[in-house]
Amino acid sequence: MPGLLGDLADLVLPAACAGCDAERVPLRNAVCGDCATLLEALRPFRTAPSPPPPRFPACVAVGAYEGPLRGVLLAYKERARHRLAQPLGALLATAVVALAPPRRPVTLVPVPSTAAAARERHGDHLARLATQAVRRLRAAGWEADVARPLEALPRPDSASLTVTQRRAAAESSLRIRSRRIGFSRQPAPIKGTLVVVDDIVTTGATLAVVRRRLEEADMQVAGAAVLAATQLRRAVSHDYRPRVPKRRNLSDQLSETRGDAGASAR
Repeated sequence: MPGLLGDLADLVLPAACAGCDAERVPLRNAVCGDCATLLEALRPFRTAPSPPPPRFPACVAVGAYEGPLRGVLLAYKERARHRLAQPLGALLATAVVALAPPRRPVTLVPVPSTAAAARERHGDHLARLATQAVRRLRAAGWEADVARPLEALPRPDSASLTVTQRRAAAESSLRIRSRRIGFSRQPAPIKGTLVVVDDIVTTGATLAVVRRRLEEADMQVAGAAVLAATQLRRAVSHDYRPRVPKRRNLSDQLSETRGDAGASAR
């Protein structure tokens, strides 16, 4: 019913396309047909800052932070178009598949939002995306879950900070969320392959600190899956080929990956 009501809202109260701001055009999941085609054609690639900060994890991005992907991310984060969580979560799942070994459980750890950011955006936007990515992975046969072992402390807006200041802010703003076991407090265990998820990678400072914090708590990070990489990033290798099919339909991508894993097992 929520999806049906959303589709009717697009018809009765049409908004501008989240990807290109085109008005008075038919929308599908809040984007026009042209932007939907461009988004579905994105292929995950490996990326890293140049130079990468210490302990920066292996990172796969769905696309560059430009065009429809940038527009959709901004609409989702800054203009409260929460219906975009579903298609963005599906895109994020394709980056996770490029990192997670087949036939093994995978746990997504979203980079946490500060309390102030969560209030401003009516919830933790990355936790919402991770949940949607897990739903898509499960529908394709993966054993997937979300864990939130990290919590964010107050920090300044990174948009106004230099690279050095971003790294310092990230270093002091994340800590492990512990649980009480008997008389001690310990981090909750993580099952299977651990993949950190974020929306955008810029300097890489946050992902590097996330990896350090998790590994300090004996949680081994397989890599980071992000939706977008800024133009300051560079591809690590043009020969990198993530394990995703070449079909444009996102459901087909994940389903075919499941089939490849089953064939390998046989």
